[in-house]
Amino acid sequence: MRRSSLFWGAILLLAGVLLLLDNLGILDVDVWSLIWPLFLIAVGVWFLLGTVFGKRFSQSEHVSIPLANASRARVRINHGAGRLNIFAGDAGAGDLAEGDFGGGLDLSARPNGDTLDVSLGVPVQFFPMFWSPGYSLDWSVGFNRNVPLSLNLNTGAGEARLELADLNVSDLRLQTGASSSTVTLPAHAGSTHVEVESGAAAVNLRIPEGVAARIRVRSGLAGISVDQHRFPRQGEYYQSPDYDTASNKADIFVQTGVGSVDVR
Repeated sequence: MRRSSLFWGAILLLAGVLLLLDNLGILDVDVWSLIWPLFLIAVGVWFLLGTVFGKRFSQSEHVSIPLANASRARVRINHGAGRLNIFAGDAGAGDLAEGDFGGGLDLSARPNGDTLDVSLGVPVQFFPMFWSPGYSLDWSVGFNRNVPLSLNLNTGAGEARLELADLNVSDLRLQTGASSSTVTLPAHAGSTHVEVESGAAAVNLRIPEGVAARIRVRSGLAGISVDQHRFPRQGEYYQSPDYDTASNKADIFVQTGVGSVDVR
């Protein structure tokens, strides 16, 4: 259970105890007249503690993730708010990635044969105060460009910028809520499978020159814009004329609700 939930649970428990004592006739006061001031006091304490202690969690943590003798990696990233930047970095030959993680990092890395299974998330915090001075959940992560990658990203109400042109990504899955996401696909990864699921988000897909694509979009009330000079429509697909024979290609499926999708 989140410790923040414990704090507010204790406040509700106290209010319930006061009401019970009032109903039993043990307290000779108007409990309802006490609950509202107690609530305001609790909120004030919550804000003050967040301001005092929130700086502890606003620090950016620099982390290197070793490959642990693996030759490829499956990476899952859960990032709910703030900016997320992913790019081809300068990680050493023995490292999968290195980056700066605002708010800290909850890291899990487990070898599975020749594959390293990695999970990156924001730590559970006692005072998750977004209003604290300097508070930031911005992440900037540079991956080793020589390591084959499978990326599974779950973003919420932030902004994601995925510069994958120089990375070897064979599989990309992006789930996003109300964020803005700009994704530049790999330029020299051979075949890349891409799945995007978005709610009220703006999704911009950039396909490098020389990369063929087959694109299928399933939408609700979203605005869809695809460069049909490069990817003319063929039935339910938008597809490069040379898709079947291209050395570098992307098979893309986008499912969106009320946001927008732009493919260039």
